[in-house]
Amino acid sequence: MHLNRTYEEINERIRSGEAVVMTAEEVVDLVREKGVEKAAEKVDVVTTGTFGAMCSSGAFLNFGHSDPPIRMTNIRLNGVEAYGGLAAVDTYIGATSMVEPPGKGYGGAHVIEDLIAGRSIHLQAWGPGTDCYVRKRIDTCVTIDDLNEAYIYNPRNAYQNYGIATNTSDRTIYTYMGKLMPRMKNATYSSAGALSPLLNDPHLDVTGIGTRIFLGGGEGYVAWQGTQFKTTVEEVNGVPVGGSRTLALMGDMKQMDPDFVRGLDITGYGTSLAIGVGIPIPVLNEDVMGRCAISDAEIFAEMVDYSLPSGRTCMQRYSYEELRSGSIEYQGRRIRTSSLSSMHGARRVADKLRDWIEHGEFLLNRPSMMLPREGAVKPLLERKRGE
Repeated sequence: MHLNRTYEEINERIRSGEAVVMTAEEVVDLVREKGVEKAAEKVDVVTTGTFGAMCSSGAFLNFGHSDPPIRMTNIRLNGVEAYGGLAAVDTYIGATSMVEPPGKGYGGAHVIEDLIAGRSIHLQAWGPGTDCYVRKRIDTCVTIDDLNEAYIYNPRNAYQNYGIATNTSDRTIYTYMGKLMPRMKNATYSSAGALSPLLNDPHLDVTGIGTRIFLGGGEGYVAWQGTQFKTTVEEVNGVPVGGSRTLALMGDMKQMDPDFVRGLDITGYGTSLAIGVGIPIPVLNEDVMGRCAISDAEIFAEMVDYSLPSGRTCMQRYSYEELRSGSIEYQGRRIRTSSLSSMHGARRVADKLRDWIEHGEFLLNRPSMMLPREGAVKPLLERKRGE
């Protein structure tokens, strides 16, 4: 008889304190020992986690109205430009927006971290002055408690796998994949591998719009498919070998923890936001458990040459087990490897989410709508006007 659990049954077990919750790393060993069927019977929820740079992130903020009021069309937060094209006192600040003048290692991601940490933020805003918004300038300080709303809205997070970066040129290059030494002296990667959320639900069978998640130390939700969402990437062992599906995520900053939301200064590239994301996987049946049992040895990524401005192609594939060993071999040479995402942080996310569920503080949401089964990414073409 095949297992066929429902969300309601799992949530009832969570409420009663009877739910069995394990991390995606733990179920790998459980399935090896007990098999998929018995493991699925034992476990109700599998928790996942990732904690790394997610550049396509940002936050919506509402400041409230001053007296007299102002329509903010130019906004600076700790010197970082925020968007002034919304309503009078609404703004969106992107993680990669940089302080003026640039080069100081501070940007929108750091503003978001500082707000969540309860620090005071210098707000400067200007407006044209109108009959209903007569004020033209305001200079003040705010904390997150002064804001009416402050919520993360990230257009592209939790990338489903990613490439490995190396550099074949004779000079050091600086990229969003970190510092790449000349002549392939190092290679970098960025994924939690077997613990990564979308590698445990590779075709998004249980993750969709409305799925409740761990986001930045608080409760968040899947809002939509992420930008650059694609399903056309080749798969090995049921998971893609390169960047594939993504998620748009949202959550209340007032619930979040600065331990799980960190502004980054990536040398030679700019700012980014490291944010912890964890998705609970409901074990509805054996198939769900089988997908969660994938190990680092079974997940592959492709190495590409970042010294090429375009036309990057796969040089060789490596498993995450190989990458995590600290070095890989390419054409007879050893290349040192390092991860840009934090496995320690990813494990903390998965453990924290498990703790919430085990203590009845976090119930699972059935998605209100599933995400696309197919998706492709279009290039940006250069055309003359009218073509």
